[in-house]
Amino acid sequence: MQRTNKTIQLIEFKGTTLPVVVVTLRSLQPEALAEAASRLFGDDDFFDGDAALLELAQLADVPEADWRRVKQVLKMHGLNVIGVRGGSEELRHSAAFAGLPTYATSTRPVAANDESVPAAAVAESAPKAVPPPVPAAVSPPTLFIDRPLRSGQQIYARGGDLVILAAVNAGAEVIADGHIHIYAPLHGRALAGASGAAGARIFCTRFDAELVSVAGLYRTFDGGVPIELADKPVQIRLSQTPAEEASILIVEALRID
Repeated sequence: MQRTNKTIQLIEFKGTTLPVVVVTLRSLQPEALAEAASRLFGDDDFFDGDAALLELAQLADVPEADWRRVKQVLKMHGLNVIGVRGGSEELRHSAAFAGLPTYATSTRPVAANDESVPAAAVAESAPKAVPPPVPAAVSPPTLFIDRPLRSGQQIYARGGDLVILAAVNAGAEVIADGHIHIYAPLHGRALAGASGAAGARIFCTRFDAELVSVAGLYRTFDGGVPIELADKPVQIRLSQTPAEEASILIVEALRID
């Protein structure tokens, strides 16, 4: 029998797309971050080992940080920090020294017009351009879930709305960048507007939640929901009153008759 020698490829590359949670930080004090994370996520793992990218654009005059402790705070809630973006050059340099590379933002800057050339001269020398056709508006995707969610399960509707047709049990969490519609009991956690959409809302036909959040503002119900809202249809939204200095998370009964 003729023997064939096969060389085993020790390194193999495959393209893939992995979900990454962008975490906007407004402080790099580990104690303050730990307290805020505990209020928001509780004492157990909120995420399931998800990759996390730290957004530093909201930090001002912070030259460096204890990145090891910052990573530990997020690790306690199931987030694995893979890098940073935004922020000052000094802050990004200190992050790189701690093993956290800098990632570019996903938005591209818009090229500004050269004001040194008069607009009339440009119009005369440049050929008339035919305007491109206006692309048809694309509706954001909607994710439909028609099975009950058990404790520890997480559903994330990235870039769109989430519609759930079965119970969200205690310990389960549902997240959407847009609205969340739950046509069943909500016993777990629901977070709408996860990417910062302040106009997002949560609708639920039977309310018994552990935590609700819209665009980062949240409310917990460790002692149970108020009696006037328990097992009733509700909507959760942010206030839109211009006179208020800050938005308020509103949980209110919803009339459906």
